[in-house]
Amino acid sequence: MVRADQRKNGWVVSGFFFACALVPAQQRMQGPVQLNETGQILIDGQSTQYRIRRLPISSFPDLPDEVAELLNRRACLIPQTYEAHHPENVVHASLERAGSSDWAVLCSAHGTVSLLVYFASAPAELLVLASAPETQRLQAHDSTGILGFNWGIDPASPQHIHEGQTAMERRPPILDHDGLADSVVDRQTVYHFYLRNTWTVLEVPN
Repeated sequence: MVRADQRKNGWVVSGFFFACALVPAQQRMQGPVQLNETGQILIDGQSTQYRIRRLPISSFPDLPDEVAELLNRRACLIPQTYEAHHPENVVHASLERAGSSDWAVLCSAHGTVSLLVYFASAPAELLVLASAPETQRLQAHDSTGILGFNWGIDPASPQHIHEGQTAMERRPPILDHDGLADSVVDRQTVYHFYLRNTWTVLEVPN
């Protein structure tokens, strides 16, 4: 998995998509569920090509059967960032409390990508922490100008978060369990942390 602090710089276009319209559906690849999708979107009146690569749940054999079943019920595929060289965007960490065995997954289904969290203490549930249309999670990243998927998640250990807070005037004490790094590739990373039945965003200077 690519660590959040190793993601590089690129041109983020997600903010533009609130004002963008999709090119007619017939110009996109047709057929059943697609692992790889290419298409065109309009940005400032210009048609721009994008490419999204996804992996099936079966590409992540470490997922417990009960988690895989919940994801398959949602028809999830796992979107990969444009910089991925091995399967990513499935995280195993202690997200609920110290020592817990929890999972976080980016799930792509029906044109929407969602950040889902599974707590071992609630085996029948998947929490939706965030979601957005896939086409709002694209950015250019090389000389071709083709847009790629830019949303990545990684585990964030207490030590990793604590080190990231070094420059803070009032540095918080080290945490007792993991957080979740939520990144726009080559741009900003925020850290989600679960405490007292609530998800919060930790203050970590970028």
